[in-house]
Amino acid sequence: MKIAFIIANKDFRDEEYFITKEVLENHGIKVDTYSNAIGLALGRFGGEVKVREVVESIDVDDYSGIVFIGGSGALKRLDNDISYGLISRFNEEGKVIGAICISPVILANSGILEGKKATVWYSDMDKGAIKILGRRGAEFIDEPVVSDCNIITARDFEASSSFGSAIVSYLTNMEK
Repeated sequence: MKIAFIIANKDFRDEEYFITKEVLENHGIKVDTYSNAIGLALGRFGGEVKVREVVESIDVDDYSGIVFIGGSGALKRLDNDISYGLISRFNEEGKVIGAICISPVILANSGILEGKKATVWYSDMDKGAIKILGRRGAEFIDEPVVSDCNIITARDFEASSSFGSAIVSYLTNMEK
C-alpha cells in the first residue's frame, strides 16, 4: 500500500508530517511526498523534506489514499483547484482521504465534507476554520481525530500519532 502525502513547500507543520509518516511506515505503508514545488520543503520548526514531485503529477491509481498535512503554509499554497480535483478523484474511488490541522478546510472547500463529520484546528481567538466547515455542510466534531467513511480528519499536531493510526486502521479494514 502507498499513500500520497501533500505538504506546503514552506511552513508545513513538522510533527504532523514526520510523526504521521512514521506511524504509517511502521505498519509497512509506503509514503510518497508531494508539494506545490519541487525542492527542499521547510517546516515551521526547521524540518526539511526533499520533494521530487509536484501535486499535479499524482496518479490516483498508484495510491490507496491521500493525506494533506497542515501548518500555516497549507491554505496559502495548497487550497486550490489542483488539490480539489485530486480530492474528488480519490473520493470517487473510495480511497482514504486524510487531513490534519488547518488542512480539513481544503477538504471542505473541495466539497467532499458536505454531510460529513470532521474536525479542524481552532483556537479561542480563531474559530474561522470551524465556520468554513459549517458553511461547506460539514458537522464539526470537537475531537482529536474524526473518521467518517473514507475521510479522516485530525485537529492538530498533538493528534498526529492517533491520526496515523486511524489511517492504518482504515487501510487494514479496506484490504479485508
